[in-house]
Amino acid sequence: MTQVNDSWSAPVCAYPEPVPVPFDRVASRYDATRGGPARGRQIGMDVHRWLAPGPVLEVGVGTGLIGAELFARGHPVVGLDLSAPMLTVARERLPGRVVRADALALPIATGSVGNVVIAAVLHLVDDLRLAVAEAARVLVPEGRLVIVHGRSVHDPDDIEEALRPLARLRARRPDSELAILDAARVARLRSVADTMTGKVSFEESPDDVADRLEERVFSYLWGLDEDAWERQVVPAIDLLRDLPRPGGKRYRAARFALSVYAKP
Repeated sequence: MTQVNDSWSAPVCAYPEPVPVPFDRVASRYDATRGGPARGRQIGMDVHRWLAPGPVLEVGVGTGLIGAELFARGHPVVGLDLSAPMLTVARERLPGRVVRADALALPIATGSVGNVVIAAVLHLVDDLRLAVAEAARVLVPEGRLVIVHGRSVHDPDDIEEALRPLARLRARRPDSELAILDAARVARLRSVADTMTGKVSFEESPDDVADRLEERVFSYLWGLDEDAWERQVVPAIDLLRDLPRPGGKRYRAARFALSVYAKP
């Protein structure tokens, strides 16, 4: 198990061989589908406000956008992820500071981390309670766990209106505020704050969103049966394609739920 200090670097890889995960196939264009560098800067800034001084372990580092922002703000950062292709991208932003590992079995010593950050990951893990418990385990006393979770809340626009047929699918996420609060309670963490990030602004067209739906980029589409696809997804794609100037970029904005916990 790796100990953590201010000169912290990546621990020994917990998964020497690549473990295929759904995000592998979209790693090269993941940032473009999630708000790009602007999202990393905004969420990184919002997360930074709640951190204790010192090192950060980012669980589910993805392409490293948020971790890179935290590093730029003075925190030694190590990022963990299961996706080897995502880590290839993250390694360019956090050289020597990313490693393949599982959120459910962190290769980090108990009570050795001042901060753990988990952003847009808990809806993907097999056991949300265990993931939060692992984060709590590695925290030092009074260490902070900052979680960005739940469905993004977009400003009203024509794209969001076209996505209304997907409302139930998009809302069907295991990382609700209540689920995370329950997991934190079981892990004996103290609630510090429940808030929202600042607005993340980005550009995309109706065709961009329709293309991603057809490619099943979004996790709520994984494993969806064909009947549900035809009833819910196809109408949304058709509405997007039928919007005025479907290839024209729109300025969009979204916010994300952010919860903060401390280890007693």
